[in-house]
Amino acid sequence: MQSTTHPVRWTTADLAIFDGDRANRYEIIEGELFVTRAPDWKHQAVCGRTVTLLTIWSDQSGLGQAAINPGIVFSESDAVIPDVVWASHGRLEQLLDEAGHLTASPELVVEVLSPGKTNEQRDREAKLKLYSVRGVLEYWIVNAQSQSVEVYRRENAVLKLVATLYPQDELTSPVLPGFRCLVSQLF
Repeated sequence: MQSTTHPVRWTTADLAIFDGDRANRYEIIEGELFVTRAPDWKHQAVCGRTVTLLTIWSDQSGLGQAAINPGIVFSESDAVIPDVVWASHGRLEQLLDEAGHLTASPELVVEVLSPGKTNEQRDREAKLKLYSVRGVLEYWIVNAQSQSVEVYRRENAVLKLVATLYPQDELTSPVLPGFRCLVSQLF
């Protein structure tokens, strides 16, 4: 007699079993559950600086809004919590459900790498693929350790690495007309 095992496919409904757990973050990508510890101080400081710079620019330009740690439920088997997102006003209206939750891709997603090979692999591979498939226009992977930003932009329907920027480099984006900051300002 042969037994076969089928991998567990997690859904957003399964996340209810973790209600009340504030020490961990739960995300589902292609039905796989990813569990990480709550972000540390340095990680959150970088997120705070990033969302502040985007918010100041957004207020000046009037083009959209930035948010920190919004959940995005793309489907029952794809639900993530990016560190920072930015969406134009027009797109934001289409992204939000009746309860005010994101259900599709904002123009920009930012992930700040958390320590550990598994965390880095999730952001560089699983999330890159998910954001690419789901239509994100630009994806920044911010590395506090090396004080760098990898910029991925949509080219031919796929997110591709277009630049790796360091503290002295200027960060700009065609998605954010007129936005500019030195990478060092994120750290």
